[in-house]
Amino acid sequence: FIQLMEDLLKLLPHGRKDCKFDKRESLTSINEIAELAGCHFSVYFEARKMKDLYMWVSHINRGPSIKFLVNQIKPMSDLRLTGNCLLGSRAFLSFDQAFEGSTHLRLMQQMLTAIFAIPKGHPRSKPFHDHVLHFGLVKGC
Repeated sequence: FIQLMEDLLKLLPHGRKDCKFDKRESLTSINEIAELAGCHFSVYFEARKMKDLYMWVSHINRGPSIKFLVNQIKPMSDLRLTGNCLLGSRAFLSFDQAFEGSTHLRLMQQMLTAIFAIPKGHPRSKPFHDHVLHFGLVKGC
């Protein structure tokens, strides 16, 4: 699970990693930690019994949070991509047509866009696009 978090940080040059979180504390303390660091969104990975992995995405100030079940993990080192993707470059975001269907899916699209869209002119980002991140819905899982 650690490789997934490190790969995600490589894709998000504007992201920050914080120290380990004590599971005995409530999840609302994640918002307090992120607020002290000056962040607007947080991504938290929760592993249960080293079997299930959940990804929590939350907006710190205004509040909705989304819980994703992570099914398959393929680290970027296992994919052996031969492309020319530069570290810190910006991505095009692509969403499935189903995200236009209902209100909660549009909210999910807005949150994912706010997290994965690297701000133009960020000090640790490159000024060009060279990869695509696609978000789709899987029905029946």
